This record gives sequence, C-alpha cells and structure tokens, in this order.
Amino acid sequence: MEKNEKKSILKRWWFWAIIILVVIIIVGSQGGNTNTQTSTSTDNTTNITDTTGTKKEEDNVPTEYKNALKKAESYSEIMHMSKQKIYDQLTSEYGEKFPADAAQYAIDNLQVDYKANALEKAKSYQETMNMSKQRIYDQLTSEYGEKFTAEEAQYAIDNLKD
Repeated sequence: MEKNEKKSILKRWWFWAIIILVVIIIVGSQGGNTNTQTSTSTDNTTNITDTTGTKKEEDNVPTEYKNALKKAESYSEIMHMSKQKIYDQLTSEYGEKFPADAAQYAIDNLQVDYKANALEKAKSYQETMNMSKQRIYDQLTSEYGEKFTAEEAQYAIDNLKD
C-alpha cells in the first residue's frame, strides 16, 4: 500500500472498538429485565406482569417504598448483607437516606434467606482474609461488623468447608 492511500474507516481498529462500546452500552441499558410494568395515572395502583404472565397488584405503595425495596434486594443479592445491616444502609445519612418507614417496608417485604447470606459472607472472609472460624463468627455477629444474628452466624460457621 502506498503512503498516500488512506485506509477505509471500516478497516481501522478504533472504529470497531467504538462500535462494540456503543453496542455494550445499548445492551446494558436494556437491563435484561423481563418484567413489564405499567402505571395508571388515576390511582396509585401498579400492575406488574411477571415472566409467567401472572399479574400482581401493589396498591397504594409509594414509589419511595418500592425504591427502598429494590435497593434492599440489591444489597442482599450482591453484598449478602444481614437484615440489620441492610436497614442501617437504607437509613444511613452516609448511605441511601431513605426514611425509616420506607426502609422498614423494604425489610418487611424482602424475601431473603439471611442464613445463606451469612454463609456467603463467611466464605468470603475465609477465602480472602484467611480468618479462623471463631474470628469469622465474631465478625458476622459484631455490631461494628456484619450484624447477623447468632443463629445466622452459627449456621454459616457450621456450613463452612474445612
């Protein structure tokens, strides 16, 4: 190829990198959420159709309460937090700053196996910090740590692999 010939834009690596980046952003913004949600403007009822086609109604639940529940679900699924730690994070002035009633709604409506969360957190401590079982138990139950109940922490310790 001569020096004066220009490459087609389709043959440049940076062009394809930009295209891939745009596609990733578009796919990511779709969220992968399979639920369909519609709202009526005449009342506070939200109809949600889940993946099975079943409709559920959430009558008169304020948006702030729903947002607190979604955030609580995220903390549980991603960070494997205890019930108390989730509540504290939702209401913290350094965290989500939800009002206490919205946070309590989230906790009351959160469907979580806290023993499983405690076990996942214990595995993390065992694998990444090389802690003893007693130290893990102490961390799981500490008011300055994970704030799991004694029963949840004991379940985690009992189910850790040696």
